[in-house]
Amino acid sequence: MNNNTFCENCRKDVPFSIKENTETHHFKGDEIEFIETVALCNQCGNEVFVAEFMDASLKALYDAYRIKNNIISLEHICEIPVKYAIGKRPLSLLLEWGELTFTRYCDGDMPTKQYAGILKRIYDEPAYFLSILESNKDTLKSSSYLKSKIAVQKLLGEQVNVESKLNSVIKYILSKCDDMTNLTLQKSLYYIQGFYNAFHNAFIFEDDCEAWIYGPVYKEIYRQYSNYGFDSIDSENDFDDSCFSADEKILIDSIIKYFCCYSGNTLIDITHRETPWLKTRGDLPSNVQSNRIITKDLIKDYFTAVKDKYNILTPADIKVYSTTMFNNL
Repeated sequence: MNNNTFCENCRKDVPFSIKENTETHHFKGDEIEFIETVALCNQCGNEVFVAEFMDASLKALYDAYRIKNNIISLEHICEIPVKYAIGKRPLSLLLEWGELTFTRYCDGDMPTKQYAGILKRIYDEPAYFLSILESNKDTLKSSSYLKSKIAVQKLLGEQVNVESKLNSVIKYILSKCDDMTNLTLQKSLYYIQGFYNAFHNAFIFEDDCEAWIYGPVYKEIYRQYSNYGFDSIDSENDFDDSCFSADEKILIDSIIKYFCCYSGNTLIDITHRETPWLKTRGDLPSNVQSNRIITKDLIKDYFTAVKDKYNILTPADIKVYSTTMFNNL
């Protein structure tokens, strides 16, 4: 800190001394006693302005008000996003507040007593935060929801079962379909990935697929179910779909409805007409094996173009594309 400041009385920069006074101010209808920090000119003894001390005094007033009214401290407010692994804006949305509300509180704005009570309970009770997270998870991206849920489960001492989104999608599909072969499963995952990105500009899972002879394939998933051959994979019973947002479930259900109605061989023929598989295979003969990855950029560009070309405004409109591709075989 600069040891000099301008004195209005002396009309020049002067050295100053620091003094602490006990003050009482009327604030939000209360008389609040707090410690005020002031700077005094060493030459004339008058009070001089130092921004840092003004800020410190204001914080002392706010802190004293918080203590008197049992309002959560600024420090604890700022710890909440770290504690629960969630961003400030997503937290505001989760709480159904204005999207910058929590950011303002972290910047020092005083919350209302109602909001302060909610924040204090969130800070003190991870189980309460978890109940809010589960109730309003559709306000968050799935990755944000999962990250925060893992954090709060650890705080509660619960066993954290972190399953990949890809495997969760597979289990959901198998819970909905009684006649799902490995071939059909592979293509349904590919279409879920592509159309989800077209609608939400994000990929529903991080795994890459490869351009095999029989179309796009998620290699590890293929191996996982390879023992079924061409037979149907066993269904999943009592799958908990709470790990998905409403948007995710709507999209997955649309792919199940409009693509999984076709046989695996039909879906192979359709994917063989699409740019991502064709461009990745390049000049490879049709019967030559390949583990070339179909890049996410190719998937993104193709399905974004499909969405525009076929005027796909909602997941239900995916039917137009699947029907057209089937009729053109």
